[in-house]
Amino acid sequence: MRITRFTFNPFDENTWVLDNGREALLVDPGCSDADEQRELEYWLATNRLTPIRLLLTHAHLDHVLGCAWMHRRFGLLPELHRADLPLLELAERQGLMYGIPCEPPPAPTKFLAPGDTITLGNERLEVLFVPGHAPGHIAFWHPEQRFVISGDVLFQRSIGRTDLPGGDMDTLIASIRTELFPLGDDVKVHCGHGPDTTIGEERRLNPFLR
Repeated sequence: MRITRFTFNPFDENTWVLDNGREALLVDPGCSDADEQRELEYWLATNRLTPIRLLLTHAHLDHVLGCAWMHRRFGLLPELHRADLPLLELAERQGLMYGIPCEPPPAPTKFLAPGDTITLGNERLEVLFVPGHAPGHIAFWHPEQRFVISGDVLFQRSIGRTDLPGGDMDTLIASIRTELFPLGDDVKVHCGHGPDTTIGEERRLNPFLR
């Protein structure tokens, strides 16, 4: 499985495309304007990829700005944990708070739960429940390739904010320690903002986790 990062919108949010050379999973579509949407669409077309699912780690504004466009262009509906549905439904209002236009995302028809498996050809991702930054935050874990898409839970030398509605510091720390750390120190972490890191680096060096 190939994984490709695009950094979009004023929040420098990382949008992820996972593909097997034919089909693709889109994770956290932050493409917020026509230029960013064209960039993503051109890359998909150039690589002859068909997007088949639209996955959300959580439903904060910066991670859902492209949901309506993805539905119009590719017919995909967002899939997320049910506990983050209220945030998704408030996306347009979140945009008004930050002065960033956000077309209301389409309503999901499928929700993801801990332990669910997402397949792409012969490969699979497992859904982990990691609340704290958002009440329904999930992560996507690839056991064979040893990587996790962490959303806004864990960053290089930092962790997600907990001062937004639904955030809780104790819950976030517990999620990292009980769900992410046990994956193993060699696991690569693809973050929602900023560069990649590893579980081992953050276990040793992250000042919030000592």
